[in-house]
Amino acid sequence: MSDKPHQNLAVIGHVDHGKSTMVGRLLYETGSVPEHVIEQHKEEAEEKGKGGFEFAYVMDNLAEERERGVTIDIAHQEFDTDDYYFTIVDCPGHRDFVKNMITGASQADNAVLVVAADDGVAPQTREHVFLARTLGIDELIVAVNKMDVVDYEEATYKQVVSDVKDLFKQVQFNTDDASFIPTSAFEGDNVSEASENTPWYDGETLLEALNSLPEPQPPTDAPLRLPIQDVYTISGIGTVPVGRIETGTMNTGDNVSFQPSDVGGEVKTIEMHHEEVPSAEPGDNVGFNVRGIGKDDIRRGDVCGPADEPPTVAETFTAQVVVMQHPSVITAGYTPVFHAHTAQVACTIESIDKKMDPASGEVAEENPDFIQSGDAAVVTVRPQKPLSIEPSSEIPELGSFAVRDMGQTIAAGKVLDVNEA
Repeated sequence: MSDKPHQNLAVIGHVDHGKSTMVGRLLYETGSVPEHVIEQHKEEAEEKGKGGFEFAYVMDNLAEERERGVTIDIAHQEFDTDDYYFTIVDCPGHRDFVKNMITGASQADNAVLVVAADDGVAPQTREHVFLARTLGIDELIVAVNKMDVVDYEEATYKQVVSDVKDLFKQVQFNTDDASFIPTSAFEGDNVSEASENTPWYDGETLLEALNSLPEPQPPTDAPLRLPIQDVYTISGIGTVPVGRIETGTMNTGDNVSFQPSDVGGEVKTIEMHHEEVPSAEPGDNVGFNVRGIGKDDIRRGDVCGPADEPPTVAETFTAQVVVMQHPSVITAGYTPVFHAHTAQVACTIESIDKKMDPASGEVAEENPDFIQSGDAAVVTVRPQKPLSIEPSSEIPELGSFAVRDMGQTIAAGKVLDVNEA
């Protein structure tokens, strides 16, 4: 681990726009991947008739993925800049993997959006920007990639920048919080060094832009919130819930409450990387043991918090949602599955309260009959079984969700207000 401040960086964008190559190039340029590994990948890529894919190969560790030429899993890779130590949360671009992307993007502080100069804004570009915006990513660095394919034409670059800015306006993403860089991940233009091929561009390189990102502030002042991923029984210890601390700190001796299971007790031990630790903080993946809690008392999707500031359980909640795709229209009574932190709960949209103008953020219509793809709205939601969720304004880490149905992500949203059970 480095003693520099840490940033989680999501790399998002359409599947064919060169994300994996960009990630591989970043790792290579920062010395995080040894030269000989690249060489080895290069030989392998050329043997398979995919010369030039060596940087993408750095990211694709699985043989099966190489055969298919597809990046599937969220690979965590690390690199250093002068000021930061970065973990890349590589978010797959395929539609089936949007759920991965949601869990990936929600853990990211900032994101690089890769848009190919020869293709421009694609449907997935739009979807990923919606998600980044809804899930609270603050700053986007836009890499207008594959400039080599369009002969480094400034006019083409400007057109793509203009289209991406239009897209940002549609989702109320402040274009002042975005920087644009003409790049070629393949050739290395403007990634770590300014390129002679773009004399018309005098802005930052990608690494400079990453280096000048604001430092994320860890949410330690919020109360402890730890969504449970799994519950194990370990001989000699007993029941061990496992999860990632989203906010606050956990100390041995703390009295905690699990919601919505509504059980609690004293934290006896906390384990991280197979070592016992006295306390843990946001971003730490921990296993812990609580006095008197058995395996059947708690489950995945529960949230652990302090007994005196327990996680909120919603009877209903209001939320702002963005509909990304739906084959027809969404009306009151619709009951898809909401994915919030580690919970997956069927929830009914009880009412559609307001339709928003995504460009201005103003109310476009009160109590509309329906909403459809591309609409932003405020809705009232009733979980079909108890769900712990928090207002996004108070604990953003537990205030966002994805809505899934028919094997795809229908919408993403954030919680505005919770009516407690």
